Amino acid sequence: MNIKMPEFDVKKFVKGAGSTLSRVVQLTEEKLGTSEKTEMDARFEHLSERSDSAKLWTEKIMRDTETALIPNPANRMEDFIFEKIEKQKPKRLSNLEYLGLDMIEGGGEFGQDGPYGSALIKVGQAEQKLGSCERDFIGSAGMCFIQPLKKFLEGEMKTITKEKGVLESKRLDLDACKNRVRKARSMIGQQAAERDLRVAQSEFDRQAEITKLLLEGISTTQATHLRYLHSFVEAQVRYYGQCNKIMSDLQRELVSLGGPQPYVPVSGYEEDDALAGRVNNIELGANSGYRRARVLCSYDAKDGTELNLTSNEVIFVCECNPSNSDYMNGKQGLLKGLVPKAFLEMLDDD
Repeated sequence: MNIKMPEFDVKKFVKGAGSTLSRVVQLTEEKLGTSEKTEMDARFEHLSERSDSAKLWTEKIMRDTETALIPNPANRMEDFIFEKIEKQKPKRLSNLEYLGLDMIEGGGEFGQDGPYGSALIKVGQAEQKLGSCERDFIGSAGMCFIQPLKKFLEGEMKTITKEKGVLESKRLDLDACKNRVRKARSMIGQQAAERDLRVAQSEFDRQAEITKLLLEGISTTQATHLRYLHSFVEAQVRYYGQCNKIMSDLQRELVSLGGPQPYVPVSGYEEDDALAGRVNNIELGANSGYRRARVLCSYDAKDGTELNLTSNEVIFVCECNPSNSDYMNGKQGLLKGLVPKAFLEMLDDD
């Protein structure tokens, strides 16, 4: 059986090796101070520094958020591996849920008719609810905050880093050509060096313009990241509100069982159930009209009356007054505007 071997372009290989060697020599001479270096303009340098800063702090914030949500490094590594192989992450019980299970089992052993046993069971059930709320919060925070930041780093920022590397290569080629022009001794050598210089200058200018456009786009991402941050805070407000309600209810139940301490509202929280049913002053009860909805795909606002939407983010919506068959009123943190119904998946029942 004849096996066709892939064609090997010797000329292309030699040319690539020559360019690499030329760049290494140029870089070495710059380090030694024996060769000049083409400097970028102040505007480009400023944009480049902002890009590096955005990358650095986005990575730190993303890592710190992951650590806060999933403190166990082994669990984070396991989730990372499953994500890379595109498998569903394992469903593991939280520490609070394990605690709740043991309390319920222990309460049964001590006797559910006794005060201690019945109290253990009540507290265990509350701990399980807290663990369930915590798992939902981790999922919501990952979807509305961590995943978008990760997508930014692996998408836009990775492209910028790649293009900056290409620009540096073009810059080294340009400076190497300048050196050859200065060192050329014959007329023919001078003409060939100047021709190479013109080509290198053109390629450098083109790559610099491409890289500059990408760097300028970084500033617009902050508005998008601000929406992600609002969504993260709203998820926290909802989570801690639910936790407060669970623990307040538990305190009342323990008092009803004849516990030694009277019921005292948790300091800093409302005594009634209002906090658990509100997010950013939005009533989330059955009669409020506001409900949660997930964005199915990204949407760019047509004018100032609409909201920009990002795929998979969770927002609050309610029906327009008067009713509109195509749009709903939406709220993203402090931002309000119209959102198209076709781009939404309702998460809360009417």
